[in-house]
Amino acid sequence: MATTTDIIVTLGAGKKVDAHLGAHVVHTDQPVEAGGEDSAPSPYSLFLASLAACAGFYVQRFCESRGLPTEGIRVIERTTSDPDTKLLARIDLIVEAPRTFPDKYVSALQRAVDGCSVKRAIQARPDIRCEVQRDMPLPHVA
Repeated sequence: MATTTDIIVTLGAGKKVDAHLGAHVVHTDQPVEAGGEDSAPSPYSLFLASLAACAGFYVQRFCESRGLPTEGIRVIERTTSDPDTKLLARIDLIVEAPRTFPDKYVSALQRAVDGCSVKRAIQARPDIRCEVQRDMPLPHVA
């Protein structure tokens, strides 16, 4: 059985938009060159950051489960856009680990990052639909 989750978005002043996720609010804005104030990341930047943060979580969990130190480890996400369409064409996730990181765990760490739920969701190519509903009561946002 499918499960659903609602994220409620409210529109603010200028180019600001807030996404309400349960008890959390994610603030977004647009860069100055797009008419915003650059007071928060853009929604697109948050989309990309969610993938990198998810990969980081999987790296952290992998190391923690094996008693490996995480000091000096970081994840770099490098994006490449198609020059003609300007659309995202490639995402590289690079895990930088210190020289002391055990060789025997390198390929296992890569497989762990491949399990990232954001990465898997993107690769599943979900069906995204839009619907406009009118005359609906305004939702209550906490």
